Amino acid sequence: MQTIKLSNGLEMPLLGYGVFLVTPDECERCVTDALSVGYRLIDTAQAYANEEGVGNAMAKSGIPRSEIFLTTKVWISSAGEEKAARSIDESLRKLRTDYIDLLLIHQAYGDVFGTWRAMEKAYREGKVRAIGVSNFQQARFFDFAHFVDVKPMVNQLQ
Repeated sequence: MQTIKLSNGLEMPLLGYGVFLVTPDECERCVTDALSVGYRLIDTAQAYANEEGVGNAMAKSGIPRSEIFLTTKVWISSAGEEKAARSIDESLRKLRTDYIDLLLIHQAYGDVFGTWRAMEKAYREGKVRAIGVSNFQQARFFDFAHFVDVKPMVNQLQ
């Protein structure tokens, strides 16, 4: 599997399986199938309401956690430092894991700087191995990246 090295040295697979629009009822089966055919990057989000299905599939797969690259995203309703910190812990619980490989701010709305501070803290504590943003347009990304301590390692665009 081809990978790319993020700015902090973490290797991320270039090809992954995303569960956007996969219902919570179907998510566990779909991720189980994806893992069984060789996918090792799974992309979910708080807003997809299917993190538990991803966590269940990973736990039942028999694949060591270290071999699965897990991405999730903090949604707008969890924006701000305190809410984001709670949502990160909730994602960890739902995903049945001690760490998230890549955590992203899902959209460039709300208190993105407060959300980012919570993500930086989770990164420093080892709850998250890499942090970044999703759906930030060029000007917003440029402005944002100049005013944070840990620079975004990914800008995931649809």
